[in-house]
Order: sequence, then structure tokens, then C-alpha cells
Amino acid sequence: MATEQSAKNLAPRTSRVGKRPVVTPAGVSVDPATTEIKVKGPKGELAFGFDPRVHLTQKDGEVTVTSSAAGRDAARLQGTARATIANMVHGVTVGYSKTLELVGTGYRIEHKGTALTCVLGFSHLIDFPLPPGITAEVPKDSKGTILTIFGSDKALVGQTAATIRGFRPPEPYGGKGVRYKGEKIREKAGKAGK
Repeated sequence: MATEQSAKNLAPRTSRVGKRPVVTPAGVSVDPATTEIKVKGPKGELAFGFDPRVHLTQKDGEVTVTSSAAGRDAARLQGTARATIANMVHGVTVGYSKTLELVGTGYRIEHKGTALTCVLGFSHLIDFPLPPGITAEVPKDSKGTILTIFGSDKALVGQTAATIRGFRPPEPYGGKGVRYKGEKIREKAGKAGK
């Protein structure tokens, strides 16, 4: 009985997400190498390395992911790889964006070339060079209080937005700082709340 149970635990499992093939639209080329996949499209080119136990096959404009790992690891690796490939295909066709809002008197951000200059209430300016593959836009009618970040790499767009937000996170008493658009800040009452 024990050997039967251990054999069952070592049998490769499949992921519900990972079983679905990733459809590659026209204009997108996918090159599945042994441990790396390259996705090229109108918005750029992305590459990502996978676990050697993940196997990719391409047929009729679809990429299918399988895994040869034992037990639950197979489903985890398969689902992660499939989600990553789907994000890459979406990134090189549509792209990703994050919008940040600056709340506070005199808080503003300027976009100059490939760098951002942030005025966030400190005694100094914060210069932030944009990573390669990331572009930014500050609408003119926002007076420098709104910043939108664009890119084809979902993780890099999110990390860039998080880094800028980390320069001055929203504080809980007045809500001043850098926040994501639509983000709700739980404010504390402060001394006046007694």
C-alpha cells in the first residue's frame, strides 16, 4: 500500500492552467529552445529561461507546455511556464502599463530623455534612470502629478513602478506620497481623532 501511494505521489501531475495552449497571434514569433524561449513581436523581444524539466512544443500557432518533473512539481512548473509565456506574448503584442499618482503639495515628476526627476518633498531631487525597455509619459494637463510607465515585460513594468512608489510611499495620516492609480490608502485618525 505504501509503495503504491509513493508511486502515485511521484507520477507527474498536470496543471489546469498549464494544459491550455498559448495562442500566438499573427506577427509574433516564438522560438522554444531547450531551456529558453524567445518571443518576438511588434512591441519588442523577450527571452526567459525555464527549468530543464519543462518542455515546449509549437504547432499551428500554439505553444503547448509539458513537464517531466515528479509529482506536484510537474504541475507547478507547467502552470508557471504557461503563465509566463502567455504574459510574454501579451507583452510583445499589446504591452503593459502602470499609472502612478503623486499626492502632496509641490510633488511633481518630470520626464527628460531616458530619466525621471522627482520632487517629493525632500531637500534634494531624485533622479531615476529608466531601465532599458521601459518608457514613461507625463501628461501635460496633469502638471507633473501623473506618471504612466509602459513596457513589454510585465515584471519589469511592475518593478519600475514599485521602485518609484518606494521613493515616497503614501503615509497613513494625510495620504501624501506616490500611489498607484485607484489605490485605496487606509488613513489613520491621528491626534485629532481622540
